[in-house]
Amino acid sequence: MSAEPAASPTTAPSRTGVWLIGARGSVATTAVAGCAAVAAGLNPPTGMLTETAPFAGCGLPPLANLVFGGHDTVDCPLPKRAEALAAGGVLPHGLPAAVTAELTAADREIRAGGPLPGDTRSAQELIDAFAADLRDFTGRHGLARTVVVNVSSTEPAPEGDTLPPSSLYAAAALRAGCPYVNFTPSTGLHHPALQDAARAGALPYAGRDGKTGQTLLRSVLGPMFARRALDVRAWSGTNLLGGGDGAALADPAAAAAKNAGKERVLADTLGAAPEGEVHIDDVPALGDWKTAWDHIAFDGFLGSRMILTTTWQGCDSALAAPLVLDLARLVARAHEAGHTGPMPALGFYFKDPDEGASSALDEQYAALLALARELATR
Repeated sequence: MSAEPAASPTTAPSRTGVWLIGARGSVATTAVAGCAAVAAGLNPPTGMLTETAPFAGCGLPPLANLVFGGHDTVDCPLPKRAEALAAGGVLPHGLPAAVTAELTAADREIRAGGPLPGDTRSAQELIDAFAADLRDFTGRHGLARTVVVNVSSTEPAPEGDTLPPSSLYAAAALRAGCPYVNFTPSTGLHHPALQDAARAGALPYAGRDGKTGQTLLRSVLGPMFARRALDVRAWSGTNLLGGGDGAALADPAAAAAKNAGKERVLADTLGAAPEGEVHIDDVPALGDWKTAWDHIAFDGFLGSRMILTTTWQGCDSALAAPLVLDLARLVARAHEAGHTGPMPALGFYFKDPDEGASSALDEQYAALLALARELATR
């Protein structure tokens, strides 16, 4: 499928929907506010690869043409959430006021998620309701397509055949004909009950669990040790974080789902998993900021014992939001170009990329650039 023709004075470029699961959370609010700020020229697109030179000719949907909506189970309006993020130093001072119109417009398109406490609807009824919301959003706005991106809180791994909320939303995306991105460690499309539908849906979908901080660093350092033939004996880590993520990951089952991707990167890049674990501590006073420590014990020549320690301090929402915008644009363009199924070429963005992707960041980046070149020809 060829790219759309360039806009003319009488032909406006088509618009693309971005439907956020967890639409009133910190990551979603930062993505909506950040998109508006960059599109208006208020802030530079720092952290957005899709705004760099290799992606200029890919035919990606312009930031100004993204239309936001989503599902959530909370009712705090986006402008108010943005004000709280600005007070916490996540968003620049004054930005929520500057993009109030865009935040309000997105907030009007947020629908009640679920299942809520006391919700008696069956899984199929919830999927039908969520899919109807997606079709209504896409139709009312005359959108060329809508990409569903899961940025909600981490859920524990499901037990048995029951579809967890993340999988209900993923199934709704398939039913509504929407490409899908899972930016969380939650199950989403990975549930066995959805595999046949995912294959039959002829839609592109990408990854699991966005790679924003500690694991990003691990995906660089792991290959470094392997390529220098240094024997890593142990690799331990600690995360201190607050906000919604800290509260959600205080649940040991949710933390286990989160840590699986961190550990997988080491096993894949080192050839085997070293000793050590990652611990996650909820520190509410930190708000949306986090600190991650890694302690790496390794052997050098003649068995000399050495240590490397790293500290990563940052705001997860500000790290994640540009990646969410990148992924929404890339998956939308891939859908337009006729891509279907999993997209290992987007492994650069994920702790748990689709099958066929390397776990080393430099190899992932090369695959991403190859995708950019391919999209430029379609």
